Amino acid sequence: MPRTLVTGAAGFLGSHLCEFLLNKGHEVIALDNLSTGTVNNITHLHGEQFTFVKHDVTEYIYCAGPLDYVLHFASPASPKDYLEMPIQTLKVGALGTHKALGIAKEKKATFLIASTSEVYGDPQKHPQKEDYWGHVNPVGPRGVYDEAKRFAEAITMAYHRSHGLDTRIVRIFNTYGPRMRASDGRAIPSFIPQALRNEPITVFGDGSQTRSFCYVDDLVEGFCRLLMSDYHEPVNLGNPREMTIGELAKAIIVATGSDSEIIYNPLPVDDPKVRQPDIALAKRILGWEPTVSLEQGLAKTVKWFRQQAETSPE
Repeated sequence: MPRTLVTGAAGFLGSHLCEFLLNKGHEVIALDNLSTGTVNNITHLHGEQFTFVKHDVTEYIYCAGPLDYVLHFASPASPKDYLEMPIQTLKVGALGTHKALGIAKEKKATFLIASTSEVYGDPQKHPQKEDYWGHVNPVGPRGVYDEAKRFAEAITMAYHRSHGLDTRIVRIFNTYGPRMRASDGRAIPSFIPQALRNEPITVFGDGSQTRSFCYVDDLVEGFCRLLMSDYHEPVNLGNPREMTIGELAKAIIVATGSDSEIIYNPLPVDDPKVRQPDIALAKRILGWEPTVSLEQGLAKTVKWFRQQAETSPE
């Protein structure tokens, strides 16, 4: 039975990853300091093969016994979170990644770091390929997340080159699905609750900026295919179907059957104008591409948010 340590396990992506690994027969040790995650995301996973430890990964990580894999997903991930916690975001990208790499090296485990399409910044190349170095403002408000992840990639490759550590780097593009926090500030978990309440949907900018949305089940499948590969350079994982935020808002109105109107607010500083992954590499080396359509994924996500509203009305 593979034994796997997952940091950020109580977050949106981390909880889905833990669930997937358990279903694949892994024993999972889950770490999270619950700064943005919640135990509600992993309560259903408790059992003999699942252990949760509340821990801040910027501190020394101890784990008794062998480990086959270390998957580092700990980090604030939404602009709202990392703008409210800039220093913590930088620390988890630097110190947290260092600690996670340290235990992977000690246990001779394969290490996977969850990086992000934010390393491309406000890109001047479109779509974004892995060999694009990005267009990032290191001193802007978003730089705390962008540069934390860029450093995390750099130290991961340094451990691979200097210590021979078996490493993987995944650059995640916009992902959605059940267990997203309605308050996290990203488009889909903001728009759906507004639509369900028939409130105005708040779009930042004029709605012409683009994103590419990947359903969480597809993404997690990609993580595990990458983990089982022998590829050490960064790999984009995301859905290449590009759409404007305005189109997304309209799709959510349809998916919810809402009467909401769309209103527009100023665009945040350094907000990327376009974002679309080139996934040719993932197709070639992993045989991976998304299979869940936006319409299917939104239906599942709306159902989850509707259930949350019924059981825990705001």
